[in-house]
Amino acid sequence: MVTLLSENGTAAIEGARVEGGALWIPVSELAQAGWQLRPEGACRGDLCVPIPKARERDFVREVAGERSFNLCELASLRRQPVARSERGDVFAIGEASDDRAERLRGGEAPDFALPDLSGRIHRLSDQRGQKVFLVSWASW
Repeated sequence: MVTLLSENGTAAIEGARVEGGALWIPVSELAQAGWQLRPEGACRGDLCVPIPKARERDFVREVAGERSFNLCELASLRRQPVARSERGDVFAIGEASDDRAERLRGGEAPDFALPDLSGRIHRLSDQRGQKVFLVSWASW
């Protein structure tokens, strides 16, 4: 089982396999990652990413008798950062750089949610129209 963290949320994918840096997800479980494989490519809602014909084997292949899809290859094609745990049981796929750049041009910070010390969740979007002073710190 692999835990996937992405813009679609968190998903536990039972049939996922890790090979090198690739995350192969059975096509039957691809919807858990927020994607569908259609004739026009890998699709999420209205967004369809065409699979380059010359590289189809990098994206779709038979693994353990089942058609599987390489989610890391799709992330690479979309210029999304991918991080994985040392054991390979957790993958995090970030936002596509083009999507983030478009929002930054608009001058509005992307929404996020964080808990306070009491565990109550606060969203940046709840503060729209107000001045916000945000302080962050990391131990590394």
